[in-house]
Amino acid sequence: MRIDILSVVPELLESPLNHSIVKRAREAGLVDIHIDDIREYGLGRWKQTDDYAFGGEAGMVMMIEPVYNLIEKLKSERDYDEVIYMAPDGELFNQSMANELSLKKNIIILCGHYKGIDQRIREHLITREISVGNYVVSGGEIPACIITDAIVRLIPGALSDEQSALNDSFQDNMIAPPSYTRPAEFHGWKVPEVLLSGNPKLIGAWKEEQSLSLTKTRRPEMLASEGNATAQQAF
Repeated sequence: MRIDILSVVPELLESPLNHSIVKRAREAGLVDIHIDDIREYGLGRWKQTDDYAFGGEAGMVMMIEPVYNLIEKLKSERDYDEVIYMAPDGELFNQSMANELSLKKNIIILCGHYKGIDQRIREHLITREISVGNYVVSGGEIPACIITDAIVRLIPGALSDEQSALNDSFQDNMIAPPSYTRPAEFHGWKVPEVLLSGNPKLIGAWKEEQSLSLTKTRRPEMLASEGNATAQQAF
């Protein structure tokens, strides 16, 4: 899989994408992540990438030409399944979307900055717009890192224990059950006895019950979603 992340401040992307699981996946050749500097395609002597908005709106807007030229250059080298724009008003990112994107071969992620991007980029170059929440941050770089991390960890071989990803929260529209490790008692705080029983059937039932209870309490809207009929019936 190849991921191209387009940014005017590529330095913001370096550290998150060069540590932990993402770093190991890159070193193992499971994913090829390229950070593309839009400023290299900027206009004029100063490599300009932004300008004032028509109509007198406050703030600077990313220009169409540098972004267009970079995307067209990348598309001339390979086919891309998606050209994603990190937009505050895009689709809300979720685990199902991460699963879907992890199956793609090549994707581009465009990070906005300033007051956003020229609308013509969204209308003619972008295939999908994604948001990580109903709030605004300074640019799309951190949201792009979130999406990249969520995608990469799902690629087979990225995790040392591939079953781990299948048990994450939000897989199958459920929150994961609580986790415990040694010691079995600390300051009088005990691990639930069932987890020490060695009985897989009892442990499985306990985990399912905990997942349902936590989902009902913390994310009740997930239980109403299509495809989670079993969880609805359980309550």
